[in-house]
Amino acid sequence: MQTGRTQAIFAHSRMDVIPVLAGMAHLAFVWYLVISFHRHPLWLNLLFGCMYAVSISWNINAVSHNFIHNPYFTQTWMNKAFSLIESLAIGFSQTFYHWVHVRHHIGNSDRPDKDGKTIDWLSIYRYGKNGQPEPMLRYVTLSFFRDDLTEVFRSIRRKNKFNAYWGWCELGACLIASSIFLLIDAKAVFFFLPFFYLGHCLSSLNGYYEHLGGNPDVPMAWGVSSYNRLYNWLWFGNGYHAEHHFRPRTHWTQLRRFHEQIAEEQRRMEVHNISTCHALGFLAAANRPRMAT
Repeated sequence: MQTGRTQAIFAHSRMDVIPVLAGMAHLAFVWYLVISFHRHPLWLNLLFGCMYAVSISWNINAVSHNFIHNPYFTQTWMNKAFSLIESLAIGFSQTFYHWVHVRHHIGNSDRPDKDGKTIDWLSIYRYGKNGQPEPMLRYVTLSFFRDDLTEVFRSIRRKNKFNAYWGWCELGACLIASSIFLLIDAKAVFFFLPFFYLGHCLSSLNGYYEHLGGNPDVPMAWGVSSYNRLYNWLWFGNGYHAEHHFRPRTHWTQLRRFHEQIAEEQRRMEVHNISTCHALGFLAAANRPRMAT
């Protein structure tokens, strides 16, 4: 329960101060990478580049993801401000990502229909063949280039014109920030650009194993879970992905308890889960189905 001032700020839980501060720290880290680039040796900048790539995937799948399902603040302007912060941190419009992710939950990684189309633009089956998932490396390396911003904009505009144009504002802010970075240190921008792409590839890798082995026809088994405690602690409950798809509005602090409540039913439905974090799903015992525990 929230009381007093925290209730006036946070819409769901005062624990949301953690992902909020994490998102702000991520943006500060991005600025630090550029501003301090010339002071670091090559090996350290390479290490920072790897950290930057991982941080993008972490933010998208943890901070940004939870923000979509349970906006952190009670005030609309505060949520819009944090949406802008997130956009600058991940280098893409949080508002546009929000809608793409809504489509993801409408389709739940569905298989193509008779016309070869999926509701879920992120579905691992969208570009697969014969009803099978797309090969992992192809999905991971190409997903970054598949977003149709015009279609995303039109889809949002049909629901909310302000949000549609706010998404373009967020993309514009990203371009302005990139221009400032170029003025500060162009070498740093071009040095970290491949790591930016790698970060979004890692996010797609995460998404791939969140659904490989899931059952698009069984709501309780739409997602694939990982109950690795360190992963769930660092990724704000992202490991409970089957549970999340079954009840998307469940707050990240309640996912473990929700899993305990439905674990027996999950076993009956043969919900797939893996021992590693999702990004290392390819190492999880050949990704064989395991019963929920």
